[in-house]
Amino acid sequence: MIEVQGLNKFYGDFQALKGLDFTINKGEILGLLGPNGAGKTTTMRILTCFLQPTSGTVKVENYNILDNPLAIKDMIGYLPESAPLYGEMLVYDYLAYVAAMRGLEGGFKVERIAQLVELCGLKEVIHKAIHELSKGFKQRVGLAHAMMGDPEILVLDEPTSGLDPNQIVEIRQLIKEIGKEKTVVFSTHILSEAEATCDRVVIINRGAIVADGATDRLAREFGGGVVVDVTVHSPKAQLVVDELRQVVGVERLEELSEAREGLVKMAIFSKEDEDIRPALYRVIREQGWDLLDFHRRAETLENVFAQLTREN
Repeated sequence: MIEVQGLNKFYGDFQALKGLDFTINKGEILGLLGPNGAGKTTTMRILTCFLQPTSGTVKVENYNILDNPLAIKDMIGYLPESAPLYGEMLVYDYLAYVAAMRGLEGGFKVERIAQLVELCGLKEVIHKAIHELSKGFKQRVGLAHAMMGDPEILVLDEPTSGLDPNQIVEIRQLIKEIGKEKTVVFSTHILSEAEATCDRVVIINRGAIVADGATDRLAREFGGGVVVDVTVHSPKAQLVVDELRQVVGVERLEELSEAREGLVKMAIFSKEDEDIRPALYRVIREQGWDLLDFHRRAETLENVFAQLTREN
């Protein structure tokens, strides 16, 4: 378990972290979610003992980061955003070097390398130079490096940054597989990644925690429940918006695009336990508008994220 209490970090007069409090449970995949510059990397560098906080405490399995940094580093595998790899080395040679630095020898070293090559999908590139690899395979090598000492906790900073869509899916699946046996903490600003991978997310904005919980719970709690997407055709776009906004049960209405050629696209939000579709349909029918799209969906983490990290 990792316990973070009252974590503050200043860089000169700039406060990067503002009193963070959260817990990471053993065996959990936790996502630190936030826009660029929110404080995610600073938080991860403190968790991994590469940076000291200005104030506050972090305990990893009851070890304090200030009192026992070496013990904590032995429990954590860390993959920074730019993996520190030696491009001229062959993948196998690099992993053997990392194993030696971790104190692994003989048959145990060979066995551990083989395990990680299998887990991280490195068989086809094991005898290639690292500089020849794609960004996706370099990330896999970085993951193997982070896991060489069989750590209890993995901390991954933006592990899919710069990858193409196929590589993102592959790394995401790998993280979920690793998460079956390890505690995983990773940062991202990609919302779909957090929804697909994490048991729980902590959303950070401007150095402060603005939400903490399972993605589906946050969507219900902050997002207003459910959304009805509506597209109608009418020459009077403003009348459409004004009339539907007044329907009983509507929490808010967002126009999804500027009305063009009489098409009005809207997202209409309501509470989870209230179905406003009959009332909306009744108004649309009475006004004689052409209904082109009308469907109900659950609120998404994307909308929650936008709401919680909005500049104003």
